[in-house]
Amino acid sequence: MKGNVIVGQSGGPTAVINSSLAGVFKTARDRGAKTVYGMLHGIQGFLDGKVVDLSKHITSDLDIEILKRTPSSYLGSCRYKLPEVSKGNEIFEQIFARLKDLEIEYFFYIGGNDSMDTIKKLTDYAEIIGSDIKFMGVPKTIDNDLAVTDHTPGFGSAAKYIGSITKEVIRDGLVYDKANVTILEIMGRNAGWLTGAAALARGEDCEGPDMIFLPEIPVDVDEFVQKVKALQDKKNAVVVAISEGAKLPDGRYVCELSDNVDSVDAFGHKQLSGTATYLANKCARELGCKARAIEFSTLQRCASHIVSRVDITEAFQVGGAAVKAAFEGETGKMVILKRVSDDPYQCTTDIYDVHMIANVEKKVPREWINEEGTYVTQDFLNYVRPLIQAELTPIMVDGLPRHLCCEELRRG
Repeated sequence: MKGNVIVGQSGGPTAVINSSLAGVFKTARDRGAKTVYGMLHGIQGFLDGKVVDLSKHITSDLDIEILKRTPSSYLGSCRYKLPEVSKGNEIFEQIFARLKDLEIEYFFYIGGNDSMDTIKKLTDYAEIIGSDIKFMGVPKTIDNDLAVTDHTPGFGSAAKYIGSITKEVIRDGLVYDKANVTILEIMGRNAGWLTGAAALARGEDCEGPDMIFLPEIPVDVDEFVQKVKALQDKKNAVVVAISEGAKLPDGRYVCELSDNVDSVDAFGHKQLSGTATYLANKCARELGCKARAIEFSTLQRCASHIVSRVDITEAFQVGGAAVKAAFEGETGKMVILKRVSDDPYQCTTDIYDVHMIANVEKKVPREWINEEGTYVTQDFLNYVRPLIQAELTPIMVDGLPRHLCCEELRRG
């Protein structure tokens, strides 16, 4: 029989992050773990002693299936930056003392870049003090910016949502015969994977957005307005997708022009909002037309009613693969996805040293963006399209999706 397991979730949630949690829980249980604990609100909550026995909350195969379809982080999340590793550090001593009290042998953390930084530091401290605890990272992020892995669970479902909603917004803009501009603001601080997914809307029944601007290419706002004006000479309804993290040629975020950035998290990330609003107001003012901004905001990461079956299946698989690797003695690693082929789409799991992943940001390759910096190429679409395929129908109760809720989290 294996020892005790603990799992936590960190960073921004996704529509399939709980599928990875289900993968960790089910695989650990099936492989003989004594107790599978969950941290409430990640490592920060763990430091405050907030831990639950997951077997008392997930009690049936039906619970596992509902959990897989439940959006956001079942265990809650945090953005907590561990200090730099040094022997005798009070924070690390506290963490390892709590792990010892719970008789933890395997530690799993589901998250993105900042979460892999946590796994890296815990692994390094374990080596310093000679701890045998195995630490494994389970990837997730809608931003798709984790290094080494082909893609990250959560991205495919967010891309599916973005492509779908973009089609619907474009359709809506065709209603009236007067000039109008719609600017879609899509998540993405420094990497434009999500914003590029708006191009999925283009097809036989939809021409797709007219322009797409990613953070990888600077945006001159005056040129932006002129490009919109040129489009208006050809058509009434103009739809543009832009990353929340779109930058000016001088390196500032476009949204900083609206003085709307005033919050910074534990990792030094500015809260970004207002890019589309600023540009829509500028277009309305200078072009004399109706212009609106639509921020997809948290909707793109919690739309579990339209998840990709490929995505939710892979999310479950990486959770299980992390347990398998740890139980076989691996530590300080993250599970990665390796694409075998696009057509037919095939992908396998592997593990990789977390030290080579943490704090490394994967951006959209320049060759996947057109020369003008206003759209993505077919290579980008060939990369994304397999990740949005098929659906997993929600379990419906009284006309609405049923979710699994952690009572301790709901009570605060």
